Amino acid sequence: MSTAVADFKPTEKLLKTRNIGISAHIDSGKTTLTERILFYTNRIHAIHEVRGKDGVGAKMDSMELERERGITIQSAATYCQWKDYTINIIDTPGHVDFTVEVERSLRVLDSAILVLCGVSGVQSQSITVDRQMRRYNVPRVAFINKLDRTGANPFRVIDQLREKLKHNAVPVQIPIGLEGDLAGIVDLVTMKAVYFEGKDGMEITEKEIPAELQELAKKKREELLDAASMFSDELTEAMLEGEPTVEQIKTGIRNGAISLKLTPVFMGSAFKNKGVQKLLDGVLDYLASPVDVVNSALDVKNESEKVVLPSDKDKPLVCLAFKLEDGRYGQLTYVRVYQGKIQKGMTIYNMSNNKKHNVGRLCRMHSDEMEDIDYAEAGDIIALFGIDCASGDTFTDGKMNVSMESMFVPAPVISLTIEAKESKHLNNLAKALNRFTKEDPTFQTHVDQESGQTIIKGMGELHLEVYIERMRREYGVELITGAPQVAYRETITARADFDYTHKKQTGGQGQFGRVAGFIEPIPLEEDKNYEFVNSVVGGAIPREFISSVDKGFKSCLDRGSMIGFPIIGVKLTINDGSYHDVDSSDMAFQIAGRYAFRQGFSKANPQILEPIMRVEVDGPAEFQGPILASLNQRRGMILNTTEQDGYCKVEAEVPLSDMFGYSTVIRSSTQGKAEFSMEFSRYAPVPRNVAEELMKKYKPNSKDED
Repeated sequence: MSTAVADFKPTEKLLKTRNIGISAHIDSGKTTLTERILFYTNRIHAIHEVRGKDGVGAKMDSMELERERGITIQSAATYCQWKDYTINIIDTPGHVDFTVEVERSLRVLDSAILVLCGVSGVQSQSITVDRQMRRYNVPRVAFINKLDRTGANPFRVIDQLREKLKHNAVPVQIPIGLEGDLAGIVDLVTMKAVYFEGKDGMEITEKEIPAELQELAKKKREELLDAASMFSDELTEAMLEGEPTVEQIKTGIRNGAISLKLTPVFMGSAFKNKGVQKLLDGVLDYLASPVDVVNSALDVKNESEKVVLPSDKDKPLVCLAFKLEDGRYGQLTYVRVYQGKIQKGMTIYNMSNNKKHNVGRLCRMHSDEMEDIDYAEAGDIIALFGIDCASGDTFTDGKMNVSMESMFVPAPVISLTIEAKESKHLNNLAKALNRFTKEDPTFQTHVDQESGQTIIKGMGELHLEVYIERMRREYGVELITGAPQVAYRETITARADFDYTHKKQTGGQGQFGRVAGFIEPIPLEEDKNYEFVNSVVGGAIPREFISSVDKGFKSCLDRGSMIGFPIIGVKLTINDGSYHDVDSSDMAFQIAGRYAFRQGFSKANPQILEPIMRVEVDGPAEFQGPILASLNQRRGMILNTTEQDGYCKVEAEVPLSDMFGYSTVIRSSTQGKAEFSMEFSRYAPVPRNVAEELMKKYKPNSKDED
């Protein structure tokens, strides 16, 4: 396997390909940066802003909703040419509600640019994005943006990269001036001052480093050389002998970045058109080509043994569908080709269901525009038309029976009840729900068995709000929504015994089964929902009925008796029972298990759990009081408060049920100057008064199941 990879000679096209993602905390300037990259690489001929006053909006925010709200909702793909290199770019959302868009993009990318705000630095979503990059071993460079803003301090951000994200972050540039005086950057590799002049910063001029920055530039260059020399023996030797060449320095930095042990840091301001072209040079110099990354698949026939996939266009085809979109012309499937070649007219096989598909149309995507192509090779990111599949499916040409590992999908934390205002819209509502659940694995829907209501689940208020708005605009469905429903859980806090005999005598064969044992809690930190232990000895329950008891127990987990939510953290041990030669059956023991579970659960001091969110609020220090008060009023537990350069950051843990409508409250109490982000942290017991309230609401609605 490894020799096949070793013998492979990559083509120049492959070596000159970069598949990169642009990821960051919300409002760090990702889409603005992508807009500038497209402009400088001649993919677009005019720059438009995210919240453009000209009514056009950024190229990569192609959805009307994105342009109105000034946020990225869907990841968008494009490609461009820079100095005879091909760069495939995916611009991802920064908001935690759309985190699956980042997951699916990083799954197929070779490298990434981590964008950080020069004022706010490392924020909560920067930490989440970094964790996602580590999950998929994605090498990255950092770009400290917005250095034209008041309070910008790139060296503080580098310290945060080292402390909070544990990066070996090393600047390859330093800024010339800051805030309103930002004029350009000093390139520490070439030791030249670089200025971006003329219309839209198109004219790049190199000059001598200003006298006042000479000392700082020398010091930072020493740091850079020390860090880079750890990854190149040639550079170390050159440093000992005298002055290393630019190429030797770049090789050392590149080796460190690709091995994930060094993060080169670039600087500038995308909005003011400074530093973007040099960042593009850095993408070519330091980020991975498809050849530098080890991609592997699982051999379906050979017990899921790992098979390394060299990016060789002459090998059998293996590609992964990572994103679906329902376009005007049918389903559009975004695909990353890992090995081999895909072309029009060929037959491909979906490894998840062995279905055959004919490739009718291949496209390169440029946001919402497409360019038809005849074929694509290993390393390319393209889109297919009219292929019915799911996100995460692997396609081959039938010569290899392998499957790519899919991506991590976080569980939804919030739900809403929805119904169409008019019955004539029911058909369209079904179409919309079918499409959106297929496109986005974190958006889920189901019909409640008892109430018959349609329930949608998602990652946050904004997430569900966006889908409701899209149903209205794209499908003409006006919805009535019910109160947001929190994903509560039920558990137990004590050990309790159960002993239940199920006896039923009818005209024909009766039913008999006795189950005895005990139920006990599993600590929440073990993150385990259910455990079954069979301690029955002497054949008190025949072996074939043990699994029936387990089935009966499991059937109770979906709906607890307190407020009707799923039960987690329970361990059930059966140690005794009895059976009847004629009347005992699989069904009898399932029913006995079900009633035994309920008997034990009610005696084991049951408890309601609620999702606790990790909330981070950033805003001007003058509003620290209102920010803290707003969190305290919501049963928030303040974990940490930091203040720097007129800005404060408050980290807290707050129950999700108290976070509804928080965005409006925080905006009004801070004159719109503070922003917050939240993500799921853990489950914790609800206070008694809240539990009583929830049980009171549940009891009138619940029917007697017995």
